[in-house]
Amino acid sequence: MNNALRNWSDLRVFLEVMRSGSTLAASRALCMAQPTVARRIDALEHETGLTLFQRDTRGFHPTEAAHAIAADAEAMEAAAERLSVTAQDLNRPRPIRITGFQPNFNDATSEILSEFSAMHPEITMQFLPGLRSLDLMAGEADVALRVSWIPQDPDLICRVVSQARFTLYASPTYAEKHGLPSCPEEMPGHTILALRRDDMPPVFVDWMLRYLRPDQIARTIGEHALMVAAIRSGQGLGIENLRMAAKDEAEGSMIRCFEPPPELTAPHMVLIPPQAWRRPEVKTFAKFFIPRYAALFK
Repeated sequence: MNNALRNWSDLRVFLEVMRSGSTLAASRALCMAQPTVARRIDALEHETGLTLFQRDTRGFHPTEAAHAIAADAEAMEAAAERLSVTAQDLNRPRPIRITGFQPNFNDATSEILSEFSAMHPEITMQFLPGLRSLDLMAGEADVALRVSWIPQDPDLICRVVSQARFTLYASPTYAEKHGLPSCPEEMPGHTILALRRDDMPPVFVDWMLRYLRPDQIARTIGEHALMVAAIRSGQGLGIENLRMAAKDEAEGSMIRCFEPPPELTAPHMVLIPPQAWRRPEVKTFAKFFIPRYAALFK
């Protein structure tokens, strides 16, 4: 007796014969020739050393042995079906999760993303805007648009698209009432606003504290939009990105106090973790998106 089950698909044939009661009916259900069905049953009986069917002119009749193994065969059938579904899911493109600071998803970026979607409707994207830097190596996102003063994991695929520069801004009403500092050393005596959140490095606050005592920072604000609104309304001086402040400067609603300090300059990067880079749809997206996104900052 050879009881090594080498061909699991024989169990599928066995179950169909057991359910239909004949090799002819099973062959139709399986889209398989009737002699092939009969040979597969013979092979299974040989491998298991069991007589699974009594044959007569009226068909194949399951034996006690057939009923005894039927539950295990059905469990294997169900497992194979689940495996097939899982394989299909794994082969189906998953959404590309893109994280970044909310203003990075502006009209120009959205136009690039819309163009990509039109070219590749089978690839979907999920956007995760926010100030917190998601852990790419832990799989929290697939692509990050990030400005960071902190060295990134060297295993990340990295493309630097620009150098982000920041400096202190004020509103015209604040400048008219209080004047403006012409350098960081002149900040004491002014009303200073600081962006600070628990989920982001305190880069701006740490820089301010080189020139100010902690009690000289009048207020900390946890949302970028609220910070910009406070600066525009004349509540105090605050740090903003030059590119994001360009429209306000052009319209005269914000004034640059002094040129960007070099220590506040940081690389603006597109980052992709290696596990995401192995996905064909992510490579397709990166090849399309990165050069067009970088061109926005030339």
